[in-house]
Amino acid sequence: MKELVGIAEQVAAKLIARNETIAVAESSAGGLISASLLAVPGASAYYLGGAVVYTRDARRVLMDISDEGMKGFRSSSEPYARLLAEQMRSRFGTVWGLSETGAAGPTGNRYGDAAGHSCMAVAGGASEVITLETGSNDRLANMQAFAGTALKLLLKNLEG
Repeated sequence: MKELVGIAEQVAAKLIARNETIAVAESSAGGLISASLLAVPGASAYYLGGAVVYTRDARRVLMDISDEGMKGFRSSSEPYARLLAEQMRSRFGTVWGLSETGAAGPTGNRYGDAAGHSCMAVAGGASEVITLETGSNDRLANMQAFAGTALKLLLKNLEG
């Protein structure tokens, strides 16, 4: 967790200096992205909210994305990660939206993705979507890798 908080401190410094805000949607990271951002003192200046969108019901209730709205999308994909990041940004009125969706393990998901697969997206002043494949079935290590990679993606876009 210390490594994640270290990255979050860099993110926080940039967001605070620019008076910008963020909202986070995460799935397989299980709240680690939000927890890392919230572990930094002063988080209320930049962190407006987050959601662990782990199930279909969570997607419908927390993100207001209906089954009809998912036509052409599948979970654990780059287009879906982009949709989540944009939806968080829009719903919270933040400058930035960050999302993560994947398969932590020890097995893959029902969409055919192996354990260690995750897609992350940043929407805001800059937008980027990436896919991470850890090649590991270690659930906790994957959750930490997903959170760290998402935070680094955000930091890169804040610096860009």
